[in-house]
Amino acid sequence: MSMHGTSGTPGGAKERLVVIGGDAAGMSAASQARRLRGPDELEIVAFERGHFTSYSACGIPYWVGGEVAERDELIARTPEEHRERDIDLRMRTEVTEIDVAGARVRSRDLDSGTEGWTSYDKLVIGTGARPIRPDLPGVDAPGVHGVQTLDDGQALLDTLAATKGRRAVVVGAGYIGVEMAEALINRGYEVTVVNRGKEPMSTLDPDMGRLVHTAMEGLGITMVNDAEVTELRTGEDGRVRAVVTRDAEYPADVVVLGIGVRPETTLARAAGLPVGEHGGLLTDLAMRVRGHENIWAGGDCVEVLDLVSGSWRHIALGTHANKHGQVIGANVGGGYGTFPGVVGTAVSKVCDLEIARTGLREKDARRAGLQFESVTIESTNRAGYYPGADLMTVKMIAERRSGRLLGVQIVGREGAAKRVDIAAVALTAGMTVEQMTALDLGYAPPFSPVWDPVLVAARKAVMAVRARGA
Repeated sequence: MSMHGTSGTPGGAKERLVVIGGDAAGMSAASQARRLRGPDELEIVAFERGHFTSYSACGIPYWVGGEVAERDELIARTPEEHRERDIDLRMRTEVTEIDVAGARVRSRDLDSGTEGWTSYDKLVIGTGARPIRPDLPGVDAPGVHGVQTLDDGQALLDTLAATKGRRAVVVGAGYIGVEMAEALINRGYEVTVVNRGKEPMSTLDPDMGRLVHTAMEGLGITMVNDAEVTELRTGEDGRVRAVVTRDAEYPADVVVLGIGVRPETTLARAAGLPVGEHGGLLTDLAMRVRGHENIWAGGDCVEVLDLVSGSWRHIALGTHANKHGQVIGANVGGGYGTFPGVVGTAVSKVCDLEIARTGLREKDARRAGLQFESVTIESTNRAGYYPGADLMTVKMIAERRSGRLLGVQIVGREGAAKRVDIAAVALTAGMTVEQMTALDLGYAPPFSPVWDPVLVAARKAVMAVRARGA
């Protein structure tokens, strides 16, 4: 209990909500709580260590690449707009300690150095994720960039503007790595992607990742797979000059790390809050931190339940973070909400090649102990005779005896990526591939063949399951 009391105290004293982190989850929670409870009932104090709030981190590669002209186009709500709604938002202020027993947080103003304690009745942790920076020589040298926040994006653009050379190396070929490689090509750089995996996009099976590889090379990107980075070599001026692997050296005027992210749970761990095997905070369905009545967490710092495999995962996506914030805000504000879990849907693009996945890959299904059948089909995004018809590859994974859909991956041109939403709904509903074949999907020649590619894959999966004697 804080010195500010709670709504349950005599006289209905005002409660204080403290939010750590000013992006999707934290500010969604604050905004939703404010909608439900006015400033006379609930005081809201939010801390953000950066310069920006409520922005689209997913849009940063498109800003760097020039498709989005201005940084501010990525900002959904400014600090001033939050303050106008009676949220005491403190920018450039980092929370350095959570005192669970004392129900208070310690913060430091990064510009003035001033420190102080703020008590809370309810606490929301939305500390996000941090880019993985491998423990390698030269990884902290000037010219080496992670891309997670708007501050990171601005720092990279500043480097690009100040650098005479035009050689860029991207380390890692996940979503950020692939999107940043394209952004740098758009900026006129020679781009090499150094990837530890067999193919780019390890969230796909390698056979589907191969299609992405081909598209990247078509853009002029040099793909180096099965490569382990051992060092980032620097010049006499201390700036990065090359990315070194066991087998080769790749000259670089700028390096972007696209290796992925980890949950930022340093504060939470130090406070003794429960963390899962992937490093994320563990919550219940209401997004309340397990074992703590008045602490909630959401966004990239938590683990989420995979509804297909039943296991816990860490998936850093703005869609989840905003939903978490809505649920937390409803609960903090006196309403009720739950977040049941995810099926692992994600989309991306390389030039005009669209990439989508949902559910389990083959290796995920094996890890979960499932027996399965995989099928792959090629179809078109429109009726074959309609102008602009283009090929699309759909891979579908189904459980062997039950025929339950386990996962779908789609790589193709226009109209490919959002088709994965059909599969995402089917996975959430626990549908079998046989049930999917009867789905009443929209059809007209400009949008789809008579049999939509997802349904063609479902029909083939049905045959594969039946052939196994399901």
